[in-house]
Amino acid sequence: MNKDIQPVTSVSNVPEQRFENPGLPPHTPRRNESDPKLKRRDSLIVTGIFGLSALASIAAVVLYFVLPSYTTLANIRLGNLVLGLGLAIGFGGIGLAAVYWAKALMNDEEMVEKRATSRTSPEDQAQAVAIMRQGIADSGVARRPFITAALGGALALVPLPFLVPLIGNLGERGGWDISRLKHTMWDRGRRLMTDGPHDMSRPIKMEDVTIGSVFHVIPEGLNDLSHAEGYAEEKAKAVVLLIRLDEKDLKEPEKSLDGIVAFSKICTHVGCPVALYEQQTHHLLCPCHQSTFDVSDGAKVVFGPAKRPLPQLPITVDEDGYIIADGDFPEPVGPSYWERKK
Repeated sequence: MNKDIQPVTSVSNVPEQRFENPGLPPHTPRRNESDPKLKRRDSLIVTGIFGLSALASIAAVVLYFVLPSYTTLANIRLGNLVLGLGLAIGFGGIGLAAVYWAKALMNDEEMVEKRATSRTSPEDQAQAVAIMRQGIADSGVARRPFITAALGGALALVPLPFLVPLIGNLGERGGWDISRLKHTMWDRGRRLMTDGPHDMSRPIKMEDVTIGSVFHVIPEGLNDLSHAEGYAEEKAKAVVLLIRLDEKDLKEPEKSLDGIVAFSKICTHVGCPVALYEQQTHHLLCPCHQSTFDVSDGAKVVFGPAKRPLPQLPITVDEDGYIIADGDFPEPVGPSYWERKK
C-alpha cells in the first residue's frame, strides 16, 4: 500500500452533531399596523387599482365601437391595439392589486405547522378549517367591502375586450359573418395580374409562365381599391399562387392549363400565407405551422395540421393570350369553420 495515500474515514465514524432550533425571527410590524390612516390609504390604493382595471376594460369596448370601421389595415391594427391595451391593463391591474393587497393588508406573520400524519384526525381537520377561516379573516374581505366590490367588478369586466369581437351580428364591425368568406373578387373573364404596386402590376400571358416558375397573383382591378374600405379584406381572400409544372408530373393534368395551376395562398389551417415552393418535390409550405401541400396532386395536404387542400382557382386563356379566371373558387378560402363538414 502506498504510504502517501491516507485511508478515507467512513461517514459513519463522524460524530453526529445536533443544532438547536433557532426558531422564527422576531416579527417586524409594518408601518400601517400602528397607523390606521396608512392602512386606509393602502385600502384605497387597492380599490383604485381594481377600479382602473375595470375602467380599462370598459374603455376598450367603447373605443372598439367608436373607432372607424375595420375594413382597412390601419384600422384593424388600431382596433387590435385598443383591445390589447384593454386586456393588458385589465388583467395587469387585477394582478397588481392582488399583490399589493397581500403585501400591505394581509397578515404577514410567519407561522410554523408541524407535519401531519398520513391519516388526518378529526382534530386536525377542525384545525384546517380554522386556518382557512383565519386566512379569510386576515384578508379582510368582510371588513373591506369596497375592495371586494372593486375586485368583483374588475373580474366581471376584464373579459369584455376579448369577448366583444367574438359576438356575432354587430353590424359592419361584424362578428363572424362567414358569408363574406364564400366569395372573392375572382369571376369569369377577370385577368390574373402580378402582385405589386399599381404601376408595376401587369397581366400574365401563358408564355410568361415557364415550367417551375411561380407568380404571386391578384385579380385585375384589385389595386384600384387600394385606398378604399375593404381593400385589405378583399386582397386577403383573393391572393393566388400561379405555378407551372410539366404535365407528366400532375396527377390530374386535365385540371390544369397546359400544366399551369392556380391555388389560393391562404392556408386552410389558420390562414397564414402559403408562399414557399419547393420545385423538386412540388410542395408548398406554410411557414407558420409547417402544413405542406402537394401542388402536383391538387394541393392536397401531405404534412402538418391543415385538414383540407388549398382551393384551386379555375383558369383559362383569353383571345389575347392572357390568363384569366374561369370563375370564383369552388369553395371558401382560408381556415375551416364550424359550418363546414370537413
